[in-house]
Amino acid sequence: MAARDTTAGDATGGDGDSAVARRLSVLLPLPLAGAYDYLPPEDDEDPIEPGSFVQVPLGTREVTGVVWGDGTGDVDPAKLKPVVACLDTPALPPSLRDFVDWVSAYTVSPHGAVLRMAMRVPAALAPPTPRVGVRLVGAPVEGLRLTGARQRVLDVLEGGLAALPANVARQAGVGVSVVKGLADAGALERVLLPPPRLFETPDTTRAGPELTPDQAAAAARLRDGVTAHEYAVTLLDGVTGSGKTEVYLEGVAAAIDAGRQVLVLLPEIALTPQWFERFVARFGVRPAVWHSDLKHTVRRDTWRAVASGEARVVVGARSALFLPFGDLGLIVVDEEHEAAFKQEDGVAYHGRNMAVVRGRLSDCPVVLVSATPSLETMVNVEQGRYAALHLGSRFGGADMPEVAIVDLRQDVPARQCFLSPTLRTALVETLEAGEQAMLFLNRRGYAPLTLCRTCGHRMECPDCSAWLVEHRFRRQLHCHHCGYRQRVPERCPACDAEDNLVACGPGVERIAEEAIALVPEARVAVMTSDTVHGPTAAEELVQAVTAHEVDLLIGTQMVAKGHHFPGLTLVGIVDADLGLAGGDLRAAERTFQVLHQVAGRAGRADKPGRVLLQTHCPEHPVMQAVAAGDRGQFLALERAQREAGGWPPFGRLAALVVSGRDEAAVDGVCAALARTAPRLAGVRVLGPAPAPMALLRGRHRRRLLLKTTLDVAVQPVLRDWLARVAPPGRVRIHVDVDPYSFN
Repeated sequence: MAARDTTAGDATGGDGDSAVARRLSVLLPLPLAGAYDYLPPEDDEDPIEPGSFVQVPLGTREVTGVVWGDGTGDVDPAKLKPVVACLDTPALPPSLRDFVDWVSAYTVSPHGAVLRMAMRVPAALAPPTPRVGVRLVGAPVEGLRLTGARQRVLDVLEGGLAALPANVARQAGVGVSVVKGLADAGALERVLLPPPRLFETPDTTRAGPELTPDQAAAAARLRDGVTAHEYAVTLLDGVTGSGKTEVYLEGVAAAIDAGRQVLVLLPEIALTPQWFERFVARFGVRPAVWHSDLKHTVRRDTWRAVASGEARVVVGARSALFLPFGDLGLIVVDEEHEAAFKQEDGVAYHGRNMAVVRGRLSDCPVVLVSATPSLETMVNVEQGRYAALHLGSRFGGADMPEVAIVDLRQDVPARQCFLSPTLRTALVETLEAGEQAMLFLNRRGYAPLTLCRTCGHRMECPDCSAWLVEHRFRRQLHCHHCGYRQRVPERCPACDAEDNLVACGPGVERIAEEAIALVPEARVAVMTSDTVHGPTAAEELVQAVTAHEVDLLIGTQMVAKGHHFPGLTLVGIVDADLGLAGGDLRAAERTFQVLHQVAGRAGRADKPGRVLLQTHCPEHPVMQAVAAGDRGQFLALERAQREAGGWPPFGRLAALVVSGRDEAAVDGVCAALARTAPRLAGVRVLGPAPAPMALLRGRHRRRLLLKTTLDVAVQPVLRDWLARVAPPGRVRIHVDVDPYSFN
């Protein structure tokens, strides 16, 4: 075997040398820099095509890889090993292989680590288990003793069609052994059945909802773009409740009519049951679904259905970008601004940006959808890279909610309370009127900090630079970063004072406690990742709220995920300032987006909505923009600040996070990186410095930030820099091109 660091495009076989032509370059789903050379199977006369899945030896074991092209010819053939077998599985499409190459190069990640994301379901590569059915033989069997049970089996199969023995037995009301006995006696013959069809083709002839003129015009533009079968990016921008989903579903219908596949990316797929209701209402069937919570067998079958083209529409999380679509006709990124599209661990990439790349490599249009588009997307629209469609009014004539700022410096909550008098009064009045209300606080648990009133000791995670969050319903302290848990101690671990630990600050559980005391007759539900586990639980809760079986919904960011609650007229934002803390580059933008989205849950039907936004900083541009509903004003200010500092999208960033359990070793690698840092025009290196989360899961963390102007290619600079430093095995350097958070 010989390692090589090439892409499919330059994996040539040289000048026709027959020895070289017989070599295969095989990429393995391992964190390796490039592919390895192998010889074809000794007994295989048919050439193995690029994209084929093959079994190859690696050391003392066998692994599955993908043929990436011709071998290099740099190594003596006597030292190469042959491919063990070529798997009977559809080849990885060329567009997906190109995508793996592109993601690897852009993120400065090992080729094999990116391929692994396209091979997350090894069982899908094995041939499906044969389905053996039975059917009647042509002539009766002499001497066959016919019992009543046997006759019922023969009657079921009288039409001549083959069926599974279990299904035949169920219809005949007999045991499977009766069917097996008839087959053994020769009265039935065993035949192989085709695999079952798991995903039906959506019915595009079904009538969708009647669109407004603005919606119909936007839908026509999307249909035309899909029909053109050309790459283009379009921003579908509309206020909350404007019917953006119904519009882009018309684009989905056009792709289905063209016989092509569709990928719809959602940031939190398990939290959007109403989206699936709309899809079924439009097309009569459910789409294929892809996310990490699926059962193993479902992921296996879905992967195969995508590869075969049976799954025409896939709705998934960001990892669905690496599914083996053979003929993509449309990619939709719903809520394109969401931070959930960014993968931080392993190969660091942003799902929205990579969706655009996948669309370009697949020659298909991409639609980005949001009521609060990211600044990056808006700049691309302004510069003509993306087209834009705008929906300026709510569907059905509903008005946008009235947003009022509550100045907590003037409208002070009572002691040990967090709801202002104004919000408390509005909450009582809303529920008394038979309407629904929502309280939003983007903080899980009961309290973010527990400390000792005697000595001031703060309960911290032993493995992270984080306070332990109290979850009073469970009587536990949790670390939301590593999962560490412990019981709430009766004594302070520092001074041994008894019953002197106090909860500081509010979480949603504490807000629920206060609300229940205020409106004890109300039916209250809490919606967080601690209380809602998986898609089924989320769907049940959303249905309960929609059916007005819940009067007051209290939750974290989960409550802002595109839900439509017709009876909800009041939204109270408990702490609007929370997201502004820290030095995150996008803190203000993300705060504006989440507040705008949460506010948009109010007044989506015939009753007007009202939003009360509690803040200690009413003069902050974010608060003023949300209250005024003036997104343009906020984006103009945000753009000016970023452009003045050369921050994205007006400059480029890449982060190096150095981590390890040995703090001295981590600091040593950081010192080496600082000494060898690039000194180029338009390039600046910030750090090393302790990361805000300086200890995470027992690993000490330091950050360096590479900041460049737009005309600098970041990846070559990073590769050259990293090549100068060889960290010990116990220290890891994680590369994040285009970092989205700075923890």
